[in-house]
Amino acid sequence: MEQASTSEQAQTLKEKQRQERERLILAAAEEVLYEKGYHDTSIDEIAARVGVAKGTVYLHFPSKEELVFAVFLHNFDAFVRAIDEALSEAMPPRQQLETILTCMYGGFYIKQIQLLYNSVDMKRLFEVRREQEPRPWEQLAARIASILEAGKARGDFDSVTPTSVQVATFFSLLSPRSYERLVLGEHMDVQELVQHLKHIYFNGIIAHKE
Repeated sequence: MEQASTSEQAQTLKEKQRQERERLILAAAEEVLYEKGYHDTSIDEIAARVGVAKGTVYLHFPSKEELVFAVFLHNFDAFVRAIDEALSEAMPPRQQLETILTCMYGGFYIKQIQLLYNSVDMKRLFEVRREQEPRPWEQLAARIASILEAGKARGDFDSVTPTSVQVATFFSLLSPRSYERLVLGEHMDVQELVQHLKHIYFNGIIAHKE
């Protein structure tokens, strides 16, 4: 029993070391991507910053594309955790949806554009991988659907329109291309953009005449 316990402890330590090494690789990859962009990012430099052999990086991530997408998934998970921390049960459903919009445009998109949307090739790769790995978007969609259902139960939201349509419409507001064009291209203030998006989603674009 004692030998088995020692073996289990060794496996646990080995797994912790593996997880820490993977975390360091992701952090170094993000740094290099910020500094040099996708095409000039090399596995050699990432490995050097972590202090491991190039082959060690490939043990965790079989290609540079896989590593870059892993950086995105890591950031997306952090974004979802930030949403969970920002939301509270006491917060009305509409405010919860507004909080998600603010979190997305308030920081998440700027990181993704800097990391992933700085080349045509990277954009294409990202779109393909998003179809292959829908889990992050499905998790966020489930959260939004739950909030919408709670709002319908309270009488806050239209109960005629299917929740799936309301979710799809909300997702149409979450566009990195819109962020890139309006905020980076037209220099619109992020908070101003979020306010406009909130108004369109909850009030539509029809003028309400007295």
